[in-house]
Amino acid sequence: MSPARCRRAVIATVGRKTIIGTVTGGVLALLASACGDLPAAPTPVESSPARPATVAPPAVPPPAPQPAADGPCRYLSAAAVQTANGQRVTAVRVSETDPGRPPACFFLAGNGTVQLRTWIVVATPEVARATVDAAAPVATSDLAELPGGWSGGSQPTADGAVFAVSRRGTAVVITTNQRQTISARQIAAQVIAALGL
Repeated sequence: MSPARCRRAVIATVGRKTIIGTVTGGVLALLASACGDLPAAPTPVESSPARPATVAPPAVPPPAPQPAADGPCRYLSAAAVQTANGQRVTAVRVSETDPGRPPACFFLAGNGTVQLRTWIVVATPEVARATVDAAAPVATSDLAELPGGWSGGSQPTADGAVFAVSRRGTAVVITTNQRQTISARQIAAQVIAALGL
């Protein structure tokens, strides 16, 4: 394109710019770049600010329940515990809990110590898993499973044994003064069935 034609095109474009507005701005830059008379304006590049990656804090299990009142346990009978655990139940205590949530139940032996405890945690899946892992750590326990997708761990403890499983946002933790986990497993299955978990 000759310099004279470039000037006319630029002048004509500049004249339209006042009428058309932004559309002619792009045409003017294109003509100026084609003619070589005017430098083309660089296109600004917008950058989005980098967002820091958010990492969720590790789930923390709730504190272990404590007996707060006399029973009975509304979802497990003393007779069922006597049959599974092989000891006479002399008293039943329950923990404080939110309305609508099952309390922890403490079944006492003849010497006044807890022979079996049930603990149901209803929370998020992460808290349920953390509760199970605190009771029966993955590193030391045997794999424990119940029908319906319940999984966790079971192992002997200093005071007996524990059987702990979770599914979605619910954890069921059974501790017993017996060294074998079989009675705790039986009780866990009964509790899950009784509560419809």
